[in-house]
Amino acid sequence: MSQTPNSTGHSGPIHVAVVGTGRVAIQNYLPALVKHGDVRLSYYNRSADKAQAAAQQFGGEAMATLDELMASSPDTVLVLTKETVRAEITEYLLKHAPKRIFFEKPLVAEFGQAAVQEADFWRARELWQRAEAGGATTAMVFNYRFFDQTQKARALITSLDLGAPVHFSGMVHYACWSHAIDLVAYFMGPAATISALTDGRQGPCMGSEASQNVCVSVVMENQATGTIIGTCAIDFTLPLYELTLAFTHGRIHMRDLDGDLEVIDYRTRRHELHALSRNGSRWDQYSASFGKSVDAYLASIREGTPPPVPGIAGVRELQFEAGIKRSLAEGRPVYLAQELPLV
Repeated sequence: MSQTPNSTGHSGPIHVAVVGTGRVAIQNYLPALVKHGDVRLSYYNRSADKAQAAAQQFGGEAMATLDELMASSPDTVLVLTKETVRAEITEYLLKHAPKRIFFEKPLVAEFGQAAVQEADFWRARELWQRAEAGGATTAMVFNYRFFDQTQKARALITSLDLGAPVHFSGMVHYACWSHAIDLVAYFMGPAATISALTDGRQGPCMGSEASQNVCVSVVMENQATGTIIGTCAIDFTLPLYELTLAFTHGRIHMRDLDGDLEVIDYRTRRHELHALSRNGSRWDQYSASFGKSVDAYLASIREGTPPPVPGIAGVRELQFEAGIKRSLAEGRPVYLAQELPLV
């Protein structure tokens, strides 16, 4: 594969160090990475046999320790471990002053992504600040941004000139929760104030955790407002999330990993429906989104441009969740910039 980098881009092979070679890496990331002829892979996993198995299946070299992995001077490190140990691993990696770090989501979740705590935000913020201060360029996956309907919605908002964000609403299964929070920020801007309520009912969610139904009202920094509901009271075989995004000149409705995209343009009075081909499943879309995410990230390295999803997006998502937790605990609105600042 020939490369034509600009003056600030990366020429030659891209050395990608993969930390964590579990199911997510094997199924979603490594198949996408090996499609790039200019990528050289190395691996570390706490279970050395898993790193060796990845090297045998996808090529590259398994390293016995993180020190050995980082001594090979990778161009980027993909942190694909379980979220429960991601902070610990990142802490160790920062001692080696990596050039770039790419994180699976959520950035930090000590008790799992279904049980994010306010402490996870503070830890993630500290690690992100230290990484950036040390010269590392941080990036997140948030692969829902790379679904076909998400990218189509982004393009239509621009091409139709739908205007400034005004309102949003959403109903989301907790399996998609962090992604939906990121999509709200992606389309509507950063959150400023959060007020949360719960009905107090708890049930098993995502296999193990007990999660409450929560209703969150939000005022954004741009004064747009919205409500998003988080719940496990949605049949997993049916649409897992729905988002309606309203702007000054129209609105967009998005549904599930492969659902239809509905567009209403107030000025032309057009009501359009954009649908994907019906010969694939939601999980085909899900798998493909990782490849698109990897492609975009590698392109940013070659071109010397910022990553498609910056590391601050992961901190912002945890800030949103921390605001929910504090609002529920104290029964009041939480002002993010004053109480849970990013810097």
